[in-house]
Amino acid sequence: MVSVRPRLRRRDGPEWRRVLLRGGIVLGLILLTLALYWFDRAGLQDNIDGEISFVDVLYFTMITVTTVGYGDIVPVTDRARLFDTFLVTPIRLFVWLIFLGTAYELLFRNVWEQWRMGRIQSHLHDHIVVVGFGISGAEAVTELLRSGVPPQHIVVIDSSPAAAAAAAEHGVAVLEGDGTRNTTLEAVRIDRAKCLAVTAGRDDTSILIVLTARGLAPRLPISVVVRAEDNEPLARQAGANTVINPASLAGLLLAGSAHGPHIAEYMADLAAIGGDVLMRERAVAAGEIGQPLSAIRTGLGLRVTRGEETFGFWTEGAALLREGDQIIEIVPRPRPAREVPPGDG
Repeated sequence: MVSVRPRLRRRDGPEWRRVLLRGGIVLGLILLTLALYWFDRAGLQDNIDGEISFVDVLYFTMITVTTVGYGDIVPVTDRARLFDTFLVTPIRLFVWLIFLGTAYELLFRNVWEQWRMGRIQSHLHDHIVVVGFGISGAEAVTELLRSGVPPQHIVVIDSSPAAAAAAAEHGVAVLEGDGTRNTTLEAVRIDRAKCLAVTAGRDDTSILIVLTARGLAPRLPISVVVRAEDNEPLARQAGANTVINPASLAGLLLAGSAHGPHIAEYMADLAAIGGDVLMRERAVAAGEIGQPLSAIRTGLGLRVTRGEETFGFWTEGAALLREGDQIIEIVPRPRPAREVPPGDG
């Protein structure tokens, strides 16, 4: 990973529209200058044949707007010179700014952005992709940062400029785009990501994002937030490994609180990075193979995942840990070392 925080802004419209708009402005300025020069053509002098025709005025307008002229046609009256000084010269500068700005946007900036993003993408590996920076997405990013994940290891995708700006304030990488499109997910190297969290706000959009991501990264761990219980099976069929229903989770907390006033508090403590305890998943260590789950020393073992099966700490499957097992355990939250005041010790 690289410590670069890119932010790609979505275009406000097709490039050809902006080119046509700028071309229209330039054409309008040229026509305005042509009309004024034709109206005051008596103030011009043709050093070739001494006559000023419409073709001469058109030629002089184009040469004057785009350059400083060749001297074959010149203004000779004070009014024509003042007109050229205070009106045509600013128009000339403005036209050149439009030309340079268009060239920069269509060529130089695109080339620069492609080079910059290519460099960033080449270093993206084992990063966390979050699609949707609403309430759930923002909370997820905040918790990841609190847990110690470096900001440059998190990539946020959102189609809203306001949401993208809010995500950028956290220091994470931001891609302003549509997460349902292959090109967007490919741009953040979804095939090399560590995991994907989808919280798009709409179940149909979230499921489509999961389906798209699963097609690009068949083995990627995907978590998705859905709000309708009927959509949970659809999310799993689309390829989600973990389906989270906020309403169901709130119901579980409420039900737990009915059996004891401190149960919901402890469950929230487990889920929050800032709590006293953490729930984490890790691979079994070499020294733990052959031992029961209850014998681990790093924390309180709760569950073992072995392939497609899971075993609770009370079952026979957890009595003998094997190579490749994944352990879910509860551990104390690491506390920062206490700073010793000057003079102590």
